[in-house]
Amino acid sequence: MRKIVCGDGGKVVLCKEGIKEGTEIGNRVEELIDEIERRYMSVYVSDSYEDLEDVVIYDKSIDCLLLSWPNNREEKEAVDVINKLHESQDGVPVFLLTHRADALENLSREVYEHVEEIIWILQEEIGFLGERIQRSVERYNDNLLPPLTKAVFNYNKVAEYSWAAPGHQGGVGFTKTALGRRFFDFYDENLFRSDTGIERTSIGSLLDHTGAFLEGEKLAAKVFGADRSYNVLVGTSGSNRTIMQGVLTDEDIALVDRNCHKSIEQGLIITGVKPVYMKPTRNRYGIIGPILPNEMDKDEVIKKINGSPLVPEKMKSQNPIYSVVTNCTYDGVCYNAMKVEELFQPYIERIHFDEAWYGYARFNEMYKNHYAMRGEAKDYKGNATVFATHSTHKLLNALSQASYVHMRKGKNPIIEERFNQAYMMHATTSPLYAIAVSNEVGAAMMQGKTGKILTDEVLKEAIDFRKMVAKYHKEYGQGGEWFFKPWNAETVKDSKTGKVYNFEDAPTELLMREQSCWRMDPKDTWHGFQGLPEEWAMLDPIKVSILAPGMNEDGELAEKGVPAQLVSYYFSKYGVVPTRTTDFQIMFLFSMGISKGKWGTLLDLLVSFKREYDNNTPLRKIFPELVEGREDRYGDLGMRDLGDEIFQYLKEHNLGKYLNEAYSELPEQIITPREAYNKIVKNEVELVPAKDLEGRVAANAVIPYPPGIPMLMSGESFGVADSAQISYLRALATWDKQFPGFEHETEGTAVLNGEYHVLCIKK
Repeated sequence: MRKIVCGDGGKVVLCKEGIKEGTEIGNRVEELIDEIERRYMSVYVSDSYEDLEDVVIYDKSIDCLLLSWPNNREEKEAVDVINKLHESQDGVPVFLLTHRADALENLSREVYEHVEEIIWILQEEIGFLGERIQRSVERYNDNLLPPLTKAVFNYNKVAEYSWAAPGHQGGVGFTKTALGRRFFDFYDENLFRSDTGIERTSIGSLLDHTGAFLEGEKLAAKVFGADRSYNVLVGTSGSNRTIMQGVLTDEDIALVDRNCHKSIEQGLIITGVKPVYMKPTRNRYGIIGPILPNEMDKDEVIKKINGSPLVPEKMKSQNPIYSVVTNCTYDGVCYNAMKVEELFQPYIERIHFDEAWYGYARFNEMYKNHYAMRGEAKDYKGNATVFATHSTHKLLNALSQASYVHMRKGKNPIIEERFNQAYMMHATTSPLYAIAVSNEVGAAMMQGKTGKILTDEVLKEAIDFRKMVAKYHKEYGQGGEWFFKPWNAETVKDSKTGKVYNFEDAPTELLMREQSCWRMDPKDTWHGFQGLPEEWAMLDPIKVSILAPGMNEDGELAEKGVPAQLVSYYFSKYGVVPTRTTDFQIMFLFSMGISKGKWGTLLDLLVSFKREYDNNTPLRKIFPELVEGREDRYGDLGMRDLGDEIFQYLKEHNLGKYLNEAYSELPEQIITPREAYNKIVKNEVELVPAKDLEGRVAANAVIPYPPGIPMLMSGESFGVADSAQISYLRALATWDKQFPGFEHETEGTAVLNGEYHVLCIKK
């Protein structure tokens, strides 16, 4: 590949295989290149189809492709190249360059379907050809940009003199000091030029949903299968709170998944709604599983309402008007959303799926029926109104804080003017347009066949990594050695042939195609969840949990084990950050930003950790930063020595057991989350050490990480002196003293003088 020159008017790729320099046609092609450059477009020249194929696969900035057509034998090659280009860049104009008189007669219909036009290089005027190519590039780029993105990009070209906010005025204000100049140079001019105030009515209004903002939201609704979508710039925390404030009051009852994000509790506080909770399952590894159907059954929910101390007697006869379910869970457990809705339909008007980490599900058949916005919105008018929230920035492609609220209007819809009052409560009157544009781009990238291509690529990378870990686990095991294993089924079946494979030997194509390979079958033991019905939940292949040895099938600890905390610490030394670590689980998210083969580094680290661990490499050598200042504690230890100590502590104190018990039964509810928050505002609270928490009521939620869900909601009691919640906090304090540098994060607590304290309501 040979780069000729750069310009900002677009990128043209020219393949001139078969065209010889110095010939008449060769000279004409050089003249065409000069003409394209004169029009401020970049021209990249390839001498062969083989070279060109790599370019169209990896270069996503091509605006036009010019293909030489010297003879008939290259037709299949040309069509293959064009197909590969259009897989990820649908609509890129393609021109054929030819000088053969019989070219038209010999072209197949398939070729005609793939090209924009044919250039007769020896007959047409070069200036005319340049004009045709330029106009084609302009049309492509104009059609490529979704509405809000186009409006902001075009507005950015206006060299405005603004007398309104923001005060940096296109970044100029930053350039007036050395510090500001460095900040400006780091992020570059376009960010600051596009950072404009809401009075730019030519773009439209985020808050009033007009102009390009409205058109962008209409596009998102079409892409995600909703009646209405809302561009949210305060993350899915804001999206969840918006929905709850839009549908709930303090005179209502809400049915809430206990495995919820803290924004759901914030919604309870804001609205004052009376919550009743659905309790999820939990397996031996501390992985949160699905809520079972009986927890969603109307009769069971009525029992919960009648037994709730938070629901006044006059409200006992009410049904919940709203329910929220986390889908998929943080550990990658996906509900059959169709079946969940069927359970809720008879008695709940508004169903909310918090799909923050799951915005890609609609675009791949792997997830059929396991997400909220299934099919087309028009087909669900007689059902409950359904909401879904997506953190576009998490596993799609958008800037942080970008999120969507999607609404499918059912039999009791919420009109725009009403819902927008809640939307504006949580929106900002000074939006950063870059976030809004990135949100639209993240949605638009999933249109058409591109969404399938992008999700297929992520699935393939995650599955290939899982298979390699499983293969190594098998090979090391045959030699009597330990290794990690992936958390998924150990055998899978091809439904078409009936053939059963060990997971590591199964064809990747099968694992990408067959949802049954990832369903949590009630008869299987690998997932560890009891009481699952058929086709109730599946595991998301791209959320990859790796299990370290140490846990028996019955949930008891083995004689020996490898603590996952130590593995995670080792990864951090090499700049690898898992998304979640429990006692024996390390989890990695495979996203669209994962490049091909990137997981090879991760596999190498697992192997190198095993080597260092088995060799008992001195901590001074492998973790000097851990030892520094802690020589008395770690100076004489090796990696396996420390691992053995941690494992022995887990056997004796079993933090995971306390957490499992803490989540297995709901704490006693004393007051609503809103009432508890009011106590905080009135300063009717105090910090209480763990040893004195018996019978005390938490003023804020207590959220251990992992798993990152409430152990106690605000307004709930810690219970008796040896309750699982109190025992866990005491064990944490002992852990912190014994293993400095490996402290856990527990939101809603404060560590004072080595003891965990919680903000409680004064007696």
